[in-house]
Amino acid sequence: MSQDGAATISRRRFLQAGATAALGAHLPGPWVGRAAAQAEGPLRLGFQVHRTGIGAVYGRWYERATTAAVKLINEKGGIGGRPVEIVAEDDGTDPKRGAEVVEKLAVQHKVDFIFGTLFSHVVIASAPRAGELKIPYIVVSEGYHVASGRLNRYVFQPGITDVRAQVTAVAPWILKNLGKKVTLIFPDYAFGHDHRDFFSRVATAQGGTIRALLPIPPTETSFTKYFPRVPADTEVLYHVMVGPGVLTFVKEMGEHFGARRPQIFGFIDSLEGVDLASAGLEFLEGTYFWEAFPRYAAATMPQHVRFYRERVGVNANGASVNDPRDVSTFSHMFGCWETLFVIKRAVEQSGYKKPGAAAYRAFIETLEGFQSFPEGTEHPQGPKRFVGRLHQVFGQQVVSKVEKRRLTVIHRTAIEDSMYAPEADYTKQPL
Repeated sequence: MSQDGAATISRRRFLQAGATAALGAHLPGPWVGRAAAQAEGPLRLGFQVHRTGIGAVYGRWYERATTAAVKLINEKGGIGGRPVEIVAEDDGTDPKRGAEVVEKLAVQHKVDFIFGTLFSHVVIASAPRAGELKIPYIVVSEGYHVASGRLNRYVFQPGITDVRAQVTAVAPWILKNLGKKVTLIFPDYAFGHDHRDFFSRVATAQGGTIRALLPIPPTETSFTKYFPRVPADTEVLYHVMVGPGVLTFVKEMGEHFGARRPQIFGFIDSLEGVDLASAGLEFLEGTYFWEAFPRYAAATMPQHVRFYRERVGVNANGASVNDPRDVSTFSHMFGCWETLFVIKRAVEQSGYKKPGAAAYRAFIETLEGFQSFPEGTEHPQGPKRFVGRLHQVFGQQVVSKVEKRRLTVIHRTAIEDSMYAPEADYTKQPL
């Protein structure tokens, strides 16, 4: 995937100090030193985070969700009886830096596992290095790049669903309820290409027509030149946008189309970190969005959802309890929380103690053997089905409607609606 705002969490909120032991004399290459350092003491998790660059708003909230989850895990005794220590490194939402961060976390910081990456171009650039270093790399990214089989056996996405699953679930609803002649506006990189490819595939199969495809550079800050390219007979304008210009994008879309707009269906990425009550967004009234996890608190909601919202520090509007202008990335950041609990489960069930070929094999094969994650405190977004051969989790999706400057849930898909035939099998790859 896929605006800077309030300051990111201080590194002092993370425990980054750890004893560095002498190099282990009898361990294979990638794990020399790491195993000796981690034989005792905390379980060290390397957090690859977008503190700067176009993913900064996501990074800020990924960091807060991570902090909240680790605090809860440590309150309950840690992982396998060991306290969890987070070692965070900023990758600048930059592919080159992403690979460097993976190396730094594994070799210099000697972490047990690496997790947290979001933007797909950073994941795709970083994953090969994790495979070379033979360290599990657990991403929170959404892109189809994991489930496609494009990466390697060390890469997992067990805490958040992928674009193909999301589109597969909601596209039939869009075509049935909003129209069959669709124009897509999307960011011109892997995340956007997944939307382009998989929505087009589903729409065509169900009798829809793609009227136009409008890719936009993710660093774009002005969008007025793109909207005149939308064909006049478009019935549905499908938009997904990321980066620092998302508010400008939505405002300029409203200025161009006004009251004579087609039906509009957006992915919440276009407004993650943005208050729907912001000036210029009035035209969104009556339009629709995909959400993974409803940002606005419902009148009634399960206790585990209420608990999660309190722990990550959001108010009823999904903004920071400390600053109502600081709006969360609610449909994505839960993936960090849920991923940490998946890591906990895999570590404890596999008996993992320290880095090494046998320990990582046990961890990976244990994780590949998981089939489901029940809804609750550890998985507040909803129940999940995990497909080990794809290293990918599947879950429910939400369609929400803008009503009175808020998002109201009007449809929730079943997990089965998002399933697709596997095209890969990581379990056949060597370790």
